[in-house]
Amino acid sequence: MQPTHPLTRGAGEPLSAQLAQRLAARILDRLLPAGARLPSVRQCAALHGVSPATVVAAYDQLLAQGLVEARPQRGFFVRDLAQNAPNPSVKRSSHAPEKEATSSRLQQPINATALIRGMFAPAGAQPQPGMGIFPPDWLAAPFVAAAVRKVAASRQWPATALQYGDPRGDAGLRAVLAQRLVALGLPATPDRILTTVGATHALDIVSRTLLKPGDAVMVEEPGWAVEFARLDALGMRILPVPRGPQGPNLDVMARYCAEHAPRLYVSVSVLHNPTGGSLTPAAAHRVLQLAQQHDFHVLEDDTYSHLAPEHATRMSVLDGLQRTVYVSGFAKILAPSWRVGYLAAPAALVERLLDTKLLATLTTPSLLEQALALCIEQGQLRRHTERLRQRLDAARARSVQLAQQAGCRFAAEPAGLFGWIDTGVDTDALALRLLDEGYLLAPGSLFHARGGASPLMRINFATTQEAEFWRRLHVHLAAMRG
Repeated sequence: MQPTHPLTRGAGEPLSAQLAQRLAARILDRLLPAGARLPSVRQCAALHGVSPATVVAAYDQLLAQGLVEARPQRGFFVRDLAQNAPNPSVKRSSHAPEKEATSSRLQQPINATALIRGMFAPAGAQPQPGMGIFPPDWLAAPFVAAAVRKVAASRQWPATALQYGDPRGDAGLRAVLAQRLVALGLPATPDRILTTVGATHALDIVSRTLLKPGDAVMVEEPGWAVEFARLDALGMRILPVPRGPQGPNLDVMARYCAEHAPRLYVSVSVLHNPTGGSLTPAAAHRVLQLAQQHDFHVLEDDTYSHLAPEHATRMSVLDGLQRTVYVSGFAKILAPSWRVGYLAAPAALVERLLDTKLLATLTTPSLLEQALALCIEQGQLRRHTERLRQRLDAARARSVQLAQQAGCRFAAEPAGLFGWIDTGVDTDALALRLLDEGYLLAPGSLFHARGGASPLMRINFATTQEAEFWRRLHVHLAAMRG
């Protein structure tokens, strides 16, 4: 496979200028985020089939434009565009977003936006290994549109559409959500449930309600890059807790509790992102004991609940929603653009959480919530989820085989939507190589609160079915390993 935009000799523009423009576009599009290290001169020359002198000239242009900085004995690094405005003469792609502020509180920059931007502007037409959702053809379900049409055609809808609706969320949807949670063993009545604009919105509501700038928050590492970035943007002190196959490192948690008095612990108990692991009952009990002893809340993100067995250990179930807040949603398995999520909380917190929701969104879309309730009640969502699980099981088996044939090993037992693989090379550098071929990767540095080079990367089992991707990956791994 050739690079998506190969450098062209005799094109009327020097190769160094073409290379500089390509790298500049990626920096401005945040596909090369602040703090990312560019390939060495020799690596870049080999990757693009040019001389080292051409690369030196291209890097000099990026330096002059204020897009990168040279660090003695270390190489070239992308500068923080929020603090260092680039030269306006730089050619930027037409779809490049405006600059965004980048927090400097962490020792290393958070690169979550690189992956997020890739979600909305994929690097190529082929399936993307680093994506966090199912491919569109997996989610295509005619019952979704049919449910929307049925709700919109009902006699009650015109009157409902002309009002804000219940700030807590559609009553019918909250009732069926309560039934689902009871089936999981979670005693949540409809009055303890709030609907949200996706699970991320629910996480944000809880954080803004329970925390103030400067508070310490424990997060799992590796963990969800967007959560690190979101908490950092709110001014929180992030305390990374190593996450193992059975749960968090409890000794580290206990030390944080004694030294920093954290106010919140954010956890993906079931089908953890990115490792796929699930919490054991023993680890869950110990976390809840620490929460009681040190007076902090547990925010449990169960985004992947639809892909997990119902008997999986959830802290909210063991705790009975006393110190836990449960969050989930439907974007992963139904329609990403619907953005329907929800939270279930202790009774004493519900009104405070509702106040925060009101300030942010007033309410949530009644049409989509009523349509979702209909899909759940009629069993269509359950059957759709069962088909997704079966297809994912087959895809996972194939991806595992292809990954191992390409020279990768799994750093965690494959489960759920994501695989956590060890490539044996710097995956930031690997991601740059594969980006030239139209593949967006999710390198390990994205899943660590303070960044840093990592040989690990997350793959999406549903989008890594093509043998060609693994062949190209193997070629680059062989080249990088020498």
